[in-house]
Amino acid sequence: MTARILVVDDEPDLETLIQQKFRHQIRDGGVSFLFARDGVEALTVLEANQDVDLVVTDINMPRMDGLSLLQKLQESDEKLSTIIVSAYGDIANIRTAMNRGAFDFLTKPIDFLDLETTIAKTLRHVEVLREARRRQAEAERAHASLSRYFSPNLAERLASDADAIDLGGQRREIATLFTDIASFTALVETLEPDVLGPLLNDYLTGMTDLVFAHDGTVAKIVGDALHVLFGAPGEQPDHAARAVACALALDEYAQTFRVRWHKKRISLGVTRIGVHAGPAIVGNFGGGRFFDYTAYGDTINIAARLEAANKQLGTRICVSAILAAKVTDFRGRPVGELLLRGRSEVLRAFEPLPAKQYDDPSTKSYLEAFAKLEAGDSGAIAAFAAHVGKYADDQLASFHLKRLLNGATGTRIAMD
Repeated sequence: MTARILVVDDEPDLETLIQQKFRHQIRDGGVSFLFARDGVEALTVLEANQDVDLVVTDINMPRMDGLSLLQKLQESDEKLSTIIVSAYGDIANIRTAMNRGAFDFLTKPIDFLDLETTIAKTLRHVEVLREARRRQAEAERAHASLSRYFSPNLAERLASDADAIDLGGQRREIATLFTDIASFTALVETLEPDVLGPLLNDYLTGMTDLVFAHDGTVAKIVGDALHVLFGAPGEQPDHAARAVACALALDEYAQTFRVRWHKKRISLGVTRIGVHAGPAIVGNFGGGRFFDYTAYGDTINIAARLEAANKQLGTRICVSAILAAKVTDFRGRPVGELLLRGRSEVLRAFEPLPAKQYDDPSTKSYLEAFAKLEAGDSGAIAAFAAHVGKYADDQLASFHLKRLLNGATGTRIAMD
């Protein structure tokens, strides 16, 4: 495959020199060159030639200089890899070029052997980037196809009454749940398609099966992330209890799944889950041809922010006190009063626990330490230190201990 390189320079003899120095590669079909006299002409050439792989540009040129051209290239969707070749080799120009996204910087007079080596290195980099983008695109297409499947309860309702879901939506009380695998996007870049496919399909199959087992509706799948609804499209008086039970089941499955893939030397991140309950507008949005059953409103936004809050707190599940209050015999431990991003009022949050873990002595130890924190007791630091000393893997307790040691007081936590 021939690599196409655009050379941008106003020196009249450079085109001839490059054609001569690279004549063997040109003859063998390894590379081909296009030429422009300045940045303005270069953009015109690029618009007419969408298959350019690499740009080599001077800095000092009429109409548009090389640094301005570099910035334009980095603002485009393609973000073409660029080599700067200039007589202005001072540190200021080099830093400016690198800060604007240049892949490399060579000084004039041109050492053509060095230029050849740098072009070869850059083309290898371009190929790696394109392959990563291709794998990412294929993965995203696979993920998108999964999101087209309806959950069984939604399909059943539609089959029995096609008008059951209003096109414009309806306001109702729901519980909503978000999940997300930590650092999954970065992991995708390192996986081959024959590994990513089975991993993601197995994970989503297991997760959605659990959602359906709790009569939840999968509103959306984006990559590895799930958005789940309870109390829609059908009424569920116990939607909050179902959401908590589902979150605990999803967490158990995700942890087991993670251990299984770690044994295959795949470092899968933890699955973080956020759950909240309240009013939302749910329905079919998008029109008759494009069917997108989903939910909108502050309730949805809060659940998503609770999912994200787990990263800072060290928890895997974070639910609102509003949701917990709707669940009979809710078992969990308080996290604190969270000031979520973009909000002015705090929201009390809990970490739900399975019955066995809730009855464990470690939970009692944490609750005693948290009670001191909530009461403003100066013994809170000692209580959390003793707890962490005994239960070193308790990340939430470690989070509170670090806060206290850094001068924080009380249970109000501003989320980054």
